[in-house]
Amino acid sequence: MTGASGFIATQIVRTLLERGYRVRGTIRNPDRNADLAFLTSLPGADERLELVRGDLLDSRGWDAAVAECEYVLHTASPYQIDVKDPQRDLVDPAVRGTRHVLDACRRAGVKRVILTSSMAAVTDQPDSSRVLTEADWNTKSTLDRRRRGLIKTS
Repeated sequence: MTGASGFIATQIVRTLLERGYRVRGTIRNPDRNADLAFLTSLPGADERLELVRGDLLDSRGWDAAVAECEYVLHTASPYQIDVKDPQRDLVDPAVRGTRHVLDACRRAGVKRVILTSSMAAVTDQPDSSRVLTEADWNTKSTLDRRRRGLIKTS
């Protein structure tokens, strides 16, 4: 599991441990991560949870992270709120990181990779008055500079 300390990932780790699975999760910087206490306190973590370093922007370490894994859940993605160039600052790092993970999975012979998406694919402005479903799609976020209002059209 990539990004084991992320919001969705911690819930997946908890569920997998509850069901008796062994889990290896990556953490960008295990030495500085405040969320480790939550993960390591989960029932079953002492026996079945291994946390290893994994930085999506660094190709090193991914072979070891996925070694002997049958399944990999890729839940991590570099993300920033305020960016000057969405392609450079969001999309390119996410694609590069996903390639690092997928290349390592291919080399290791992983049976299946599950890739999660971002809430941003559905909305930039969550509305707590309704449940969002697969029918919802974010039509406001785009890399198209015209649609973002960065280029004036006459």
